[in-house]
Amino acid sequence: MTSVPTEAWPWLALAGLGFFHGINPAMGWLFAVALGLHRKSGAVVLLSLLPIALGHAVAIAVVVFAVLVLGLVLDHGMLGRIAGTILIGWAAWHAIYGHRHRLRVGMQTGLAGLALWSFLMASAHGAGLMLIPVLIPLCLSGAPGGMTAASGSVALAAVALHTGVMLATIALVSLVVYEWVGLAFLRAAWINLDLVWVLALGICGALLLVI
Repeated sequence: MTSVPTEAWPWLALAGLGFFHGINPAMGWLFAVALGLHRKSGAVVLLSLLPIALGHAVAIAVVVFAVLVLGLVLDHGMLGRIAGTILIGWAAWHAIYGHRHRLRVGMQTGLAGLALWSFLMASAHGAGLMLIPVLIPLCLSGAPGGMTAASGSVALAAVALHTGVMLATIALVSLVVYEWVGLAFLRAAWINLDLVWVLALGICGALLLVI
């Protein structure tokens, strides 16, 4: 059995996180389905996915840009420790207060409002923060200012891959739920992905502090 090349793991991680974000109802597909059911249109479900993906991509891009800027002045190890501390703190905040600060958007919102909601939701969940452990080895070397000429292009590719996988996932889930499954299954057969996300943030942050 051949092993996956080391260089492929960051990209697989980005795709995996995109899939996880895509299946999480809080990241958009639940709202897309609810909007489609409210307006009685499958086309509305598909149309709503574009601003949801755009808002998510912008939230991710903000974090990517911050990592690249900090990479100019901080070495790999220091940046990793800062990121680890932030991830643990964000996990603790989300576990204690996250459920009290749900973002409410009405069924009459337009595409711009939906994009803004997606941006705020992804930011509140720390979606971009979880990419930091992948971005550091992918875009930066160990020394301050250790970016290469290709770092910007790699960062853009990272955002595109992550968002593309997320968009494909929410499109598939949204259509399956809208056309065949319905929303009733969420009451009886759905994993608490918010808890999984909190644990993932905390564990990832801890690993950054000890590695």
